[in-house]
Amino acid sequence: MNGSELNELPDDSELLDPYVSSLRRRALQTRELSAVRSFSDGFLLKFLRARDFDVELSLKLLVNYQQWRKESPEISGCLSPSSVLGLLNTTYHAVLPQRDHTGSRVLIYRIGQWNPKDWSAFQVFRVSLMTSEIISTEIETQRRGVKAIFDLQGWTLGHALQINPSLARKISSVLSDSFPTKVRGIHLVNEPMFFRPVFAMIRPFLPDKIKQRIHMHGADFHKALSKFFSPTILPPEYGGEGPGIEEACQDWTNQLLQSETLLQQIASHPTADIAITPDESYLRGNRD
Repeated sequence: MNGSELNELPDDSELLDPYVSSLRRRALQTRELSAVRSFSDGFLLKFLRARDFDVELSLKLLVNYQQWRKESPEISGCLSPSSVLGLLNTTYHAVLPQRDHTGSRVLIYRIGQWNPKDWSAFQVFRVSLMTSEIISTEIETQRRGVKAIFDLQGWTLGHALQINPSLARKISSVLSDSFPTKVRGIHLVNEPMFFRPVFAMIRPFLPDKIKQRIHMHGADFHKALSKFFSPTILPPEYGGEGPGIEEACQDWTNQLLQSETLLQQIASHPTADIAITPDESYLRGNRD
């Protein structure tokens, strides 16, 4: 079977066992991962699906993920939604309730809702990491990946000054080779001219594959977005017919808060089995 066919199999398929066993054996023998004593099947399958069951590429991604976490404790060490509740309550971020026509999760970030005087870029990035960790446990997201819409209305010099070359590298690493999620598309809307210097810092670190998936739509974006997303899933503010953006943001904030224990577990033991509690039951509908 090829990688695409293997991706469609459930976690408990015996056909996946040789790939999981091979990746575990390689990981336990890898010097960069020597501090990790065990890897759960579910954890390893995230990396295998992200690289279409190429064990060598999956191992490289796993090493990069662990190295990124080690080098970014200010972001990965505290995955607590309650610690950034004030930012979340500004309706800064949402994961839309419906997937797009390809099955991808669709994320929206409203940059103008982030006040850089109140919240650092590291805290803002932590919100993105928390969401990424949660949705990466969903089997359907492992298979179909994610797409993100960044609404840059309200972008100011204060925002730009928060993004230094070091953070730009960390952002690009997560987008390209340090997180077990397939990035299927990045859409920028309402981007001002003075956002381009920041994007110019990030762009050189991105692989060509990701660069080709970045789309800048400007202020007149409704028609352009409709070419990529069905109106039935988008909020009206983005030319769609789905729930309003504030409602979508609040719903996802509630889901993040319900996942506090889950996220603390990931922050402490990212390679372990993830135990989903009744409060995180919304994830179950996306796991098969």
